[in-house]
Parts: sequence; C-alpha cells; structure tokens
Amino acid sequence: MEAVIVLLPGDGIGPDVTACAKQVLQTVADKYDHRFTFREELTGGAAIDACGDPLPSATVDSCESSDAVLLGAVGGPRWSDPNATVRPEQGLLKLRSVLGVYANLRPVKIYDELAGASPLKPEILEGVDLLVVRELTGGIYFGEKTRDANSASDLCVYHTHEIERIVRVAARLAQGRRKKLCSVDKANVLETSRLWRDTTNHVMAAEFADIEVETLLVDAAAMHLLSRPSDFDVIVTENMFGDILTDEASMLAGSMGMLPSASLGDSTRGLYEPIHGSAPDIAGRGIANPCGAIASAALLLRHSLGLEQEATAIETAISKAIADGARTADIAARGDSRISTTEMTDAIIRGLN
Repeated sequence: MEAVIVLLPGDGIGPDVTACAKQVLQTVADKYDHRFTFREELTGGAAIDACGDPLPSATVDSCESSDAVLLGAVGGPRWSDPNATVRPEQGLLKLRSVLGVYANLRPVKIYDELAGASPLKPEILEGVDLLVVRELTGGIYFGEKTRDANSASDLCVYHTHEIERIVRVAARLAQGRRKKLCSVDKANVLETSRLWRDTTNHVMAAEFADIEVETLLVDAAAMHLLSRPSDFDVIVTENMFGDILTDEASMLAGSMGMLPSASLGDSTRGLYEPIHGSAPDIAGRGIANPCGAIASAALLLRHSLGLEQEATAIETAISKAIADGARTADIAARGDSRISTTEMTDAIIRGLN
C-alpha cells in the first residue's frame, strides 16, 4: 500500500512523541511492504511563531491532500494569554472543521501491569475496556462568542442531524463490542441536552434495538467512571462533556501518556493524536511517554488505511513492552527503572520485529 501521512508535531512534547510514532510507522511499512510518504507541516504555537497563523493555508492544503493526519500536541504558556486574538487551539478547532472529523474516538483499556499507576484501587480497574465517542465539531466550542467589560457568553448549539450521526457511529461501534451504549447529557438543565436525549432515544429505538442503552447525567457519569468503570462499554456525549470525561478517564489508565484518539468523519481521512497536552515542562528532555502517540498511529492504520493486522501488531507490541517492564517516568511505580522516550519506542519496535 502507498499512503501519504501528514505529521503535525506542534508544540511542547508534540515533536518528541510524533517522531517516535513516525519511526514505528516506518518500521511497519518496511516489515509489511508498504510505502508511506511523510509530510511535516506547522500548526499550533509553532505556526504562530513562524507565520502568525495557528493553521497556515499550506498546512490545510497538505492535510486535505493526505490519506491521514497525525498530530502531536498544541499550546503552551508562551501562547496562553486568553485575551490574545490568535491562539494555538484555534488551529486545532479549525483543522477538525476543515477535515470534517466529527467523531472523536478515545479508547481506555487498562494494562494489568499498570494498575498500580492509577490512583484508583486495582479491584475497581479490573475488566475496564471502554470507548468514549465524543461529538467534535458542534456545541459550545464552536458557538458564537461575545465579551464586553462586564459579561461574556458562549453559545451552545446542536442540531438533530449532528446528534443522529454521532449516535449512529457510537452504536455501530457498540455492536462490535459488548452491545452497551451510555449516552451522557445534562437534560435536567440544558435544552441542547434535552434535544440530545430525545434524538438519541429515537435513533436507538428505531435503528439499534439490539443495543442496551443507559442514559446518565454528566455529573453522575463522572462519578460512575471512578466508582464502576468496568460497567461501561461505549459512551457517547457532546463536545465539552466528552473533553472533560475523557481526561478523567485517562486516570484509569494511570497516565494521559498512554491513551490515543482518532477523529473521524464521513471519509477515510482521519486526524489522530494522543490525548495528552503539550507538557512544555518536559519538552526536549527525553522523558515523555510516546505510547499514546504510537497507539494513535495504530488507530490511523486501522481506520484510515484499513490495515487491521498492522494496527494490531503495534498494539500488541505496546502491550509486550509494558509486560516486559518498560516504564517511562509517568507510569513508573516506586522502585521501577525508568527509561527514556526513545528507549520506550525501541522496546515497542523490538516487539514488531
């Protein structure tokens, strides 16, 4: 197979972990006789510094002509002034809109060997294997914003078709798993959530009668994620709730550095990124965990290129590295030996060969 993959290293540890993911993808290409062409482009704070735009037109053009996009991270203290007219996160939101990726998939699976890295008791983590499907291009993040000296507003809008399509994505994924779907909203307060609940109930009753459906208010869902996480299979929710809940769910795995994500639309071109931030305090120090970025590369192979065997090989190699004791600082318990970003990558590559 031949494929063009755009790399957006971004800011902070983004370049560190993106380089590792690229190395793993190249190893896969060599082993399975594929040809991947990598194009590196600017985004986020790095793009602001270079040309004053967090998503330059050249980056947009490159992404739109690619087969898939792999992103590192964006943002950092240098560009964090909330009053600034240009911010790194604007580039990320625009990129999602340009690519039409409205479904963000964030799997959370616990490695038995890392149960001690989580702040939760090991018995609570037993059997946790869940998937959060977050609506990505609607809601309060994309609504009209106003601000004056004494007030500010962010408009949250959802349309029926936006809810229908994300619920269908989540339900189809649930059909291939344990056939359980939890829809999260705040229907006791918000009109958008009332529309979300009514639309979800209609779609599920009409099209997915084989799926067991649970509905939770977002505050209850946040509580249950910590008290009974193994009960969840697929969770579907709106943009802001999904953003918050997936960061909370990352603590089940012990570190945000372990978790990948895939952002998908109606085409096969997707946007893939680890869920962690730019972590500028450890950028360039060689201690960042590359597993989330490498696992995101596996999702890229699966969802955009249709290479299931290769995707599974990467995920198996990550599992093997963890089982063999490879630990970056964020997942190391007291007494564990700690290895560098490149050493963790090398351990995963050994599992591919």
